[in-house]
Amino acid sequence: MTVDVVIAGGGPNGLMLAAELGLAGIRSVVLESLPEPSQEPKANGLLGQVVRLVDHRGLHEPLTGSPEPPRPNNGYFMFAALPLDLSGLSPSPVHNLPAPQQKIVGVLTDRAAELGAEIRWGHRITGLTQDEDGVTVEVDGPEGGYQLTARYLVGADGAHSVVRKLLGIGFPGLAQDRATSRTAHAEVPADWVDAATGALHVPGFGVVRPFLPVRTEHGGFSYAPLPGQPAIVSTAEWDQPPAEDPMTLAELQASARRVLGADLPLRPAPGGTLLRRLPGSHTRVADRYRQGRVFLVGDAAHVFAAGGQGLNIGLTDAVNLGWKLAAALRGQAPPGLLDSYESERRPAALRVSLLSQAQSALLAPGAEVTALRELFGELLGHPSTVRHLAELIAGSDIRYDTGDTHPLSGRFVPDLDLDGPRVAELARTGRPLLLNLTGDEDPALIPQWTDRVDVITARCPNAPAALLIRPDGYVAWAADELDPVARQALSAALTRWVGEARR
Repeated sequence: MTVDVVIAGGGPNGLMLAAELGLAGIRSVVLESLPEPSQEPKANGLLGQVVRLVDHRGLHEPLTGSPEPPRPNNGYFMFAALPLDLSGLSPSPVHNLPAPQQKIVGVLTDRAAELGAEIRWGHRITGLTQDEDGVTVEVDGPEGGYQLTARYLVGADGAHSVVRKLLGIGFPGLAQDRATSRTAHAEVPADWVDAATGALHVPGFGVVRPFLPVRTEHGGFSYAPLPGQPAIVSTAEWDQPPAEDPMTLAELQASARRVLGADLPLRPAPGGTLLRRLPGSHTRVADRYRQGRVFLVGDAAHVFAAGGQGLNIGLTDAVNLGWKLAAALRGQAPPGLLDSYESERRPAALRVSLLSQAQSALLAPGAEVTALRELFGELLGHPSTVRHLAELIAGSDIRYDTGDTHPLSGRFVPDLDLDGPRVAELARTGRPLLLNLTGDEDPALIPQWTDRVDVITARCPNAPAALLIRPDGYVAWAADELDPVARQALSAALTRWVGEARR
């Protein structure tokens, strides 16, 4: 039996890809080596442009529990534990969505299954071969080994990706063993938490604002009180002796004391305390994202030591690849469409690699780093610097080469004040969108592509006359007037991203 797509890895990125394929009518099989979803504390939310992206798929409300659309963060954010004042940015590109990774996995598991994905827990890929027609994987499952053949294979199986290793794809970058991070679900003294702001007041140290890490001469500390979940308490230290024994809550408490110079009593969270110790750190980007009929997404393609960007960029990888794979499987992919996955997403990972390494340098111990931080803090008083860093953090500085020169082309579609449903609501079909914002019906605009593109006519002040939006939310073409030259450019954009016109 041949399936369309096998996805190695049932974490957020693999599940997001499965949901994207399902939305396009493509069924996939997800193979996850773990017997059930991990309860280990990892990401504690989504950050940046990906928050708007999940809104485009109708996932924002299930993740937040609120029907309200995403709102930009117009307050403070931290870059390398230095405060960024976002209030002067209009609008701010930074969006936050606090949610533990376990919840994200749960929501995406439900969505992928609803859309036809088959998720096999406890199934591990041990080998693969491929030819020009497909990929065959060797799988070790709970009931023994078997083979599975697919037209495409996607490795979403994490930093230690078996798929990447089996393909022999290099994973260059920087590794250092100085840092040790410790994380746990734990309870802090209730009377130390400000009920109004959620800030943690630590006697002998001061205030730790929720979700905003602090850096001292001895390391880093953060406190994340997730809604409806035990707080996540984390530390980072340098040059610690290696530890062989399993981590304990007492170990985290001792680490917090060294970092903050003050005692922080911690109690086990109800239902058990999940503990995690990670020695060393890595920032790496794979040599290539594609080999034949096999692709890499998420941590299989890139890992970052600092900044908490891995999940944000991984989910964006999945959405970028999903619609392109679906088009190829339907026989509608224009030449070069699948190759554009790597040409668009690998530069984005290299950009985040730069961000990660810069933050790691600014978080390191030492008087010279403290001096650098003081100087850098002065630069953060300039709005242009804040804007530059905010866009880098959000991922909104990325502009794809779509072949169109309009300022909006290649960027994620902005929030538009339409006289009807929001763009995010229109995008939930996962199909390309052509927004005719003149308010006048124009049946001759794209008659040969309406089988693959949804045409929406609306009015919108201070907006282009029309925009072509790809399924991943990026603008492929835009025009301020629908003159003959613009219409010709639209036909070229449709041919490049959607395929030849229907005859």
